[in-house]
Amino acid sequence: MARVKGFRRGGEAREEAPEHSMDPRAAEEPPYRPTVIDNAIYRDGERVDNPGSLADAFERLKQMPDSLAWIGLYRPKEWELVKLGEEFELHELALEDAIVGSQRPKADRYGDTLFVVLRAARYLDDVEEVAFGELHVFVGPNFVITVRHAEAPDLHGVRKRMESDPDLLRQGPQAVLYAILDAVVDGYAPVVAGLQKDIEEIEVQVFGGDPSVSRRVYELSGEVIEFQRATAPLVGMLHGLIAGAPKYGLNDELQSYLRDVADHAITVSERIASFRAMLQNILVVNSTLVTQAQNAEMARMTEASIQQGEEVKKISAWAAILFAPTLVGTIYGMNFDFMPETHWAFGYPFAIVLMAAVCLTLYVIFKKRDWL
Repeated sequence: MARVKGFRRGGEAREEAPEHSMDPRAAEEPPYRPTVIDNAIYRDGERVDNPGSLADAFERLKQMPDSLAWIGLYRPKEWELVKLGEEFELHELALEDAIVGSQRPKADRYGDTLFVVLRAARYLDDVEEVAFGELHVFVGPNFVITVRHAEAPDLHGVRKRMESDPDLLRQGPQAVLYAILDAVVDGYAPVVAGLQKDIEEIEVQVFGGDPSVSRRVYELSGEVIEFQRATAPLVGMLHGLIAGAPKYGLNDELQSYLRDVADHAITVSERIASFRAMLQNILVVNSTLVTQAQNAEMARMTEASIQQGEEVKKISAWAAILFAPTLVGTIYGMNFDFMPETHWAFGYPFAIVLMAAVCLTLYVIFKKRDWL
């Protein structure tokens, strides 16, 4: 096979691909684990050999052309994938995707080899996050190569299931692909259950008036959107595999199995879509409740302000009424000798009547205006 374009052999440094650089989690370095997790040769549904290396597996296939090689890799080095591509004649574009990682779920066929990208998921309830694991699967005429870029999914259970069912394993690489798809889709069920539980808790918080719920809704919405991106392409991919089944020799039994997986994927996709709609509705309801609470608070403040205004009006009215006699009394209390009214016999009664008349007039005016 030709050398993969844009990559160097021998683990040499290379420029980071755009797809990889866009993933904020791509720079995390996992703990070291052996690259080859499991390497087995199967014949007639039974495990007949455990090659010590990838080269040995390729040689066994040459010696037993009617056998199946199932190779499981975990975060292999670039040069290992390049070497594997040369041995099994993997297409350079599929190999490049496997090396770079951070791919969306898809199924591409290159000649007689099918390249499948899956994103497994598991829900971390303590932090309310969905953890994703990328899985690449090369399905050829007599081999299956799985490349994992994260701890999930754990394919050990899939291998045990297939080895305990020789009749299914005897159906070849397509049966192994079905088992992997089934395991990944079944793994979505706990995630859906976890999201459902958190949404129910959020609904309680919203109607309980918890002020911190908006942030929780926003963060959970992001997890749901990311989960939807991981699962939505599966439905079309599975339908494509089912449609191409007759052409690539899938028997009726495997087609039925794939249809069952497709039904589960549709159910998951619909639930996720409903979760996204529910969270959007919850945000709207929470916004409405917050607005109502703010309006109620404003109404209380306005009512208090009105009451204060009424009190101020009463105080101001009485102050104006009392100001009139105070003004008259102040003027006639200055004790000047040349004030004609001070020597007038009716001066005192006139002053009293004047003060009373002014006070009565002001009282009537304020009363008519509801100031008193």
